[in-house]
Amino acid sequence: MDSTRTLTQTTVTLTDQAYAALRMDILNGQLKPGFKLRVEHLKGLYSTGASPIREALSRLTGDGLVHAEGRRGFRVGRVSRSELFDITEMRILLECHALRESIDKGDDAWEAGIMAAFYRLSKLDSRLLLASPGEEWEVRHKEFHTALVSACDSRWLQYQRQNLFDQSERYRRIALSMKNSDRPVPEEHTAIMTATLSRDSETACALMSEHFSKTAEAVSHSALIED
Repeated sequence: MDSTRTLTQTTVTLTDQAYAALRMDILNGQLKPGFKLRVEHLKGLYSTGASPIREALSRLTGDGLVHAEGRRGFRVGRVSRSELFDITEMRILLECHALRESIDKGDDAWEAGIMAAFYRLSKLDSRLLLASPGEEWEVRHKEFHTALVSACDSRWLQYQRQNLFDQSERYRRIALSMKNSDRPVPEEHTAIMTATLSRDSETACALMSEHFSKTAEAVSHSALIED
């Protein structure tokens, strides 16, 4: 009994590790859209067994990041302009709903969390005009957007919102891996935070929608995104 439980726990742990590593490499663009995901190759790449890799690929298929090809195996999900704009439209709907809920329900701790996340992000924002965002900026950027909607207590909304955020970020990372443009992203973040902390739902949601739409528009012009 104990040995069976230990084996199961080990398998789950290895699967979680493989899932996290594969997911990160897909989101970062290390594993390119359409790339054939061969289990034997991935075993060596991630230093784990076939079962954790297969389980991880199944989970990533559910996330929409991997495409199952029946008996032919798996591929990294492809990217297209139509899907990008579809993701962006749904992301705006869910993000603004979660933001309105947070503005309505958020307390002092919620406000403090936003300000702390913004401060950490702003310390890195100056690098955007000089080079591509680094991994630390990516982490801080995600923390900031998460903090804004953290007072929304719908578990399913938060889950779907997080998935759409990651899908959108995958597109941005693939397309904008070069030096960033002169778009004033730091100022956009400041405006969103200011409206949110002022409890101005209409302005905050309008700014958030514009923020996401501008990113999608910039990404859509990349030659790496299919029609």
